[in-house]
Amino acid sequence: MTTSPLTQDQKPGAARREGHPGIALTVIAACQLMVVLDATIVNIALPHIQNALEFSTTDLTWVVSAYTLTFGGLLLLGGRAGDILGRRRVFMTGILLFTAASLLGGFAQEPWQLLAARALQGVGGAIASPTSLALITTTFPEGPERNRAFGVFAAVSAGGGAIGLLAGGMLTEWLDWRWVLFVNVPIGVLIAVVTPLYISESERHAGRFDIAGALTSTAGMASLVYGFIRAAEEGWRDGLTIASFCAAVVLLVAFALIESRAKEPITPLRMFADRNRSGTYVIMLSLAAAMFGMFFFIVLFVQNVLRYTPIEAGLAFLPVTFAIIVGAGLSQRFLPVLGPKPFMVVGSAFVAVGLGWLTFMDPGSTYLGGVLGPMLLFAFGMGLNFVTLTLTAVSGVAAHEAGAASGLLNVTQQVGGSLGLSILTTVFGTASREEAEKQVTDFMASASAEQKAEFAKTHQLPAPWSHEVLAQGISTAFIPAVAMALLALVTATVVIKVRKSDLDALSGTAGPAAG
Repeated sequence: MTTSPLTQDQKPGAARREGHPGIALTVIAACQLMVVLDATIVNIALPHIQNALEFSTTDLTWVVSAYTLTFGGLLLLGGRAGDILGRRRVFMTGILLFTAASLLGGFAQEPWQLLAARALQGVGGAIASPTSLALITTTFPEGPERNRAFGVFAAVSAGGGAIGLLAGGMLTEWLDWRWVLFVNVPIGVLIAVVTPLYISESERHAGRFDIAGALTSTAGMASLVYGFIRAAEEGWRDGLTIASFCAAVVLLVAFALIESRAKEPITPLRMFADRNRSGTYVIMLSLAAAMFGMFFFIVLFVQNVLRYTPIEAGLAFLPVTFAIIVGAGLSQRFLPVLGPKPFMVVGSAFVAVGLGWLTFMDPGSTYLGGVLGPMLLFAFGMGLNFVTLTLTAVSGVAAHEAGAASGLLNVTQQVGGSLGLSILTTVFGTASREEAEKQVTDFMASASAEQKAEFAKTHQLPAPWSHEVLAQGISTAFIPAVAMALLALVTATVVIKVRKSDLDALSGTAGPAAG
């Protein structure tokens, strides 16, 4: 076997990078934490943003949606870009773009400036996130070492939402809402500086971008995400909602036809031929749908009913992070022995039980008695699943397609989250309106004259009537969340198979995938 001369990345700097896999993993995990954290860190700061920039209540939702739309819509393109242009190069481009957008957003003086910055953050995240996952597949050899790396990555991905809530509360209460954006700047700059020192550039694969596929997939995903967000705001019969779904169907069908005929598709459809990988995408879609809703509604409950401050609300989610880490550690350790199926089945069952418990939530529920227990069950189940799903999605994928495979997994998570949150919000709105009619009747019969006069001005029920409305809406919204978790459980039970080739790959005894 002949050897090629040392490339630039294989000279002394390469040895230095190869000798510090822990630092390389820290850099990759820090990027993923920054991107995932940004999806939730602004949530607690939204009231302050509304007052500072004079957002209307409806327009305020776009502070979150602008990020979700661009992030979910461009993930496939970001994953493919890393395969073609080199993953380290694309990774750094995404980090720098995300950092610059964060800086611009922190200085925003008008609503449109903040929304533009949030959309640009989503573009940067879509470039960096799938590339960071793909870098693990090329930096760490298949087997126990890669399993541990994926365990860290998955724990960061799953726990980032809870960490974002805590960080958002601390920054908003102690400094200013602008720091939920400014905090990304020093982290992004540090990642950009350290990356060339400890992460080698991946092999660039010759080829051209599948422009038609990239455009139809991006536009289709964006239309789909926008349709669900619009449905949550305006209802399922709204003309623009229907038009968005129709556009999404047309674009995604066109995308599938283009990919089936393209010589170098952005998403090789043969990846779906593997039943375990296809099942993994369905499970991730379902669990992410439930997860986004759980975070959103529990934040509402602890702040509006339990009257927690932003920092207290963030602290309330810390046990979620620890439970996810425990679940991720267990799955990472025993996956080579048991394979992915047991962890998917047991993890999905834990998620379903935790969500089912939350359907009993009422205004008398306490944090210790009605919130912490189901959150821990939910988080432990998600921890078991995240490592397992991540490994299964990229297992056996050729090196030059790792970016597309990981990008598709991220897409299912983002689209699933938007889909789930919009469905749960619609159910919440219907249940809340029905409960409000009952509570208004009770309020008018028992309220004081002063309370009635205030209600006539604001049309807002005071506590405890408002707590009854909110709790009823939240508990009802968790019913479809349970259905989503059960879909994941059924898929894990029926579709996923334990195969000797998977166990060999997880234990490091199988040969590398062809690249």
